[in-house]
Amino acid sequence: MSTATPTRQTTPGSDGARDTAPGPLYGILAEFETPLSITEAAIAVRAAGYKWWDTFTPFPVHGLDRAMGIKPTILPILVFMLGLGGFLAGAILQMFTNSFSFDVWALVWVRGYDFAVSGKPAISGQAFIPVMFELTILFAAVGCVMLMFALNKLPQWYHPVFKSHRFARATDDRFFVVIEARDPQFQKDRTEAFLRTLNPTSIESLEA
Repeated sequence: MSTATPTRQTTPGSDGARDTAPGPLYGILAEFETPLSITEAAIAVRAAGYKWWDTFTPFPVHGLDRAMGIKPTILPILVFMLGLGGFLAGAILQMFTNSFSFDVWALVWVRGYDFAVSGKPAISGQAFIPVMFELTILFAAVGCVMLMFALNKLPQWYHPVFKSHRFARATDDRFFVVIEARDPQFQKDRTEAFLRTLNPTSIESLEA
């Protein structure tokens, strides 16, 4: 019969101690109970000069983006440019295939399909509209989705906040602010003391 003391098993996210050494510090997470408190906290964090920080809420909080100083996204401008590119691509494609031809060099010819139908002109704007419209929508719609993912740095398969068991309530009824350790002003003790002045429900350090 073995007399060895059994090792206590713990699961990630539980309150029990871990057998592994703590990893590098990612930042400090503060929990709040109301939309007003998270908005006030965001204003205070921004006013304190922190740059690398974020908020997490269970639903959109009106005015929070303004409190965080988030600038308007450039996504609409990029989508407009993509739509314009699709419009021009549709026009050029049809004009080339209907009327244009040229020689690249002596032995290579590029020919369109210049074919007169009922005496109609080869370049007919009215007939080109459907294809131009469809390519405008195609370029803009597909590009919008791809750019949205790129600008939001998605997909992101892992985030240190998920190591906090309290963060599970971020999709229910709790609001969170995290200040990252890479921020130039970050000092663990001073940053933690600053967050405590905002009257959070809880504060905890996050491993990277």
